[in-house]
Amino acid sequence: MGLTQRALPDTPVGPDAFVLGRRRLRSGFRRSDTSRFCDDVWRLAPVLHQRQQASLILNFPAIPARFRPAVKVLFYALLNNKPPAGERQLGVVTIHGYFQAFKEFLDWLDPQHHDRFSSLTPVDLCQFQKHLLATVSSAKQRANHRRSVRLLWTWREHLADDHIPVDPDRLEDDWNEDNSRARRRENANPRIPEQVISPLVVWSLRFVDDFADDILAAQDEWLALQKKTRRDSHSGHGARRRLAALMRRYQADRRPLPGGTEGQHGINIRHLAREVDCDRQSLMAPASWGLIEQAREDVGVDDSTYLRTEIRGLLDGEPWLKRISYDEDLVVLVRILTAAAYTLIAYLSGMRDSEVKHIRRGCLTTDADRTGKITRRKIISMAFKGEGTPLGVEATWVVGRPVARAVEVLDRLQPKRQRWLFAVPPSSHSHKAPRTTEAKTTKATNNDLNLMVTWINDYCRQHGRTDHIPDVSRRPWRLSTAQFRRTLAWFIGRRPGGSIAGAIQYRHLSIQMFEGYAGTSKSGFRAEAQQEALLARGEGLSLMVDRHEHERLRGPSADEARVRLDKFGDRVRFLGKTPDDNQMKKLMERNDPRIYPGRFVTCTDNPNRRLCRLPGEKDMNPDPGQCKPLTCRNVALTDSNAQAWLQRLAELDARLQASDALAPRVRVRLEEDRAEIQAFLTRAGVLEPADAST
Repeated sequence: MGLTQRALPDTPVGPDAFVLGRRRLRSGFRRSDTSRFCDDVWRLAPVLHQRQQASLILNFPAIPARFRPAVKVLFYALLNNKPPAGERQLGVVTIHGYFQAFKEFLDWLDPQHHDRFSSLTPVDLCQFQKHLLATVSSAKQRANHRRSVRLLWTWREHLADDHIPVDPDRLEDDWNEDNSRARRRENANPRIPEQVISPLVVWSLRFVDDFADDILAAQDEWLALQKKTRRDSHSGHGARRRLAALMRRYQADRRPLPGGTEGQHGINIRHLAREVDCDRQSLMAPASWGLIEQAREDVGVDDSTYLRTEIRGLLDGEPWLKRISYDEDLVVLVRILTAAAYTLIAYLSGMRDSEVKHIRRGCLTTDADRTGKITRRKIISMAFKGEGTPLGVEATWVVGRPVARAVEVLDRLQPKRQRWLFAVPPSSHSHKAPRTTEAKTTKATNNDLNLMVTWINDYCRQHGRTDHIPDVSRRPWRLSTAQFRRTLAWFIGRRPGGSIAGAIQYRHLSIQMFEGYAGTSKSGFRAEAQQEALLARGEGLSLMVDRHEHERLRGPSADEARVRLDKFGDRVRFLGKTPDDNQMKKLMERNDPRIYPGRFVTCTDNPNRRLCRLPGEKDMNPDPGQCKPLTCRNVALTDSNAQAWLQRLAELDARLQASDALAPRVRVRLEEDRAEIQAFLTRAGVLEPADAST
């Protein structure tokens, strides 16, 4: 055996050992057909259980020959052995990522004439870190490279005496970057900017609600044409008769013949043959060609080949397209429709990409009340992260109407025999190509999302529209599947003002989604949204102190709120700069002033004085939905709170002016409400007693 086909001395790994021996296989694979230790290429597809995951390999010929035996033993251990103390069991995709990063480390190391990993010194490792700083712009990627190299230390018991002699993490600043460990635990996916996500969701709703029927009808027509035989067993007279009927139809509809590069006079003969259901040569016979030529002289030839599907969808009262071409438009529009459905599902449910890709036919269920009104819409899929099994577990998400509509569109887009709603659609050029995945890969979906942005902007430019998707820092925003969950958590946590993506109510959706996640899934989305809310509250309180707004607080707890906010402001100023998300998170976790700004009141939470919670719930946050602002002693008022109450008084006055039209009981209740609010504002110093009496 050559160097690549034998195990290291003193290791228990034999050449015929199955490298996936302790991993659970996907259905359809046999252990005897999987890769062995002596193979140059280890195929990981048999243990990739998620439907959207592309086939992966560990390609050892790409590793410098002198390091290959040790690298094989290392990655065999990663795939099969229990992790060392303090380390976690790695997934197959993570191992593949480490292999790619490790290969780059070895490419850097190869020219330096090291024969063994044990000969590396701390200086060598620090030089590699300098190489990373010079060549890799992403701190996250640099950290991944360093973690792959550290495997030579953490898994040293499996490498005999050929491992690095020192733990790289002990090199401190020469190896690690500032805050790299803290950042590793944070959600590093960028948030989609508001100016991008808003028009993106609006256009996604248009595709799913307004344009989908046209695209689906066009795909049905396209598929029906694809099923036509290329040769007609009884072409001859039968084909001429069908051709004559087709030409009469073109002339009756005043429809130009399909254009193309084949045949004569720019006519798409292939398409005509498909419509007639015969071979092209039959149409070139003199008698048949005479029928085509006669029609051409009457109606002419189009600039391309268009489907007959009538465009019914409207945009601002006009058809959104004139027609859909057979060869170009349909494939692109189906991809965009799929991307639009993905956007609504991922963004308005909080599902991860792997969870979205496991949506199956029949996954959508509804609950209704006695009158038949739908009260809940639920999606059943598979959750993987944090579930303790690569097979995933069934989970339920409570969703809104836009998500349900997107699922219904995908159900119609896929043929009945297809279980997976994010499979490659039947109109795709690669639909019949051999595939290792049953759902679109993450990369393919990313490409579809960015194709949608390009199409939208081209469409807006051609039609003089202003609702395009703008650039960010003078460049198109590059969408990826991982960004939607982070963005939704941000919006739910902060709920910025204005109309975001039409009439979608983030607060309502957040309550529904929290219910679904809390019930059946460990996805952690609720924690992410609550984390964003914590950061938003900290930033808001810091800004309140910076503007000295807390000094003008009024109400029962105003003095206590000022003391808490002064201390909080001192801690913010101690940092010497505007805190980033990580610093603000730590600050709020350790020194949360427990002040909760709202529209009508600013709650200075004291569990002993709460009226919104039962006495036994002291460790919980205050419940805004049960707030009793007119009687609770935890209430403080900012200037904006006071203005909201004054506006409420004005609304009551306006209703009471129409008291003749009110029922006596309603009028009395409004007068009581007005009196209670006036008394409250007078006690808080917002109104003078004279104002209250009037």
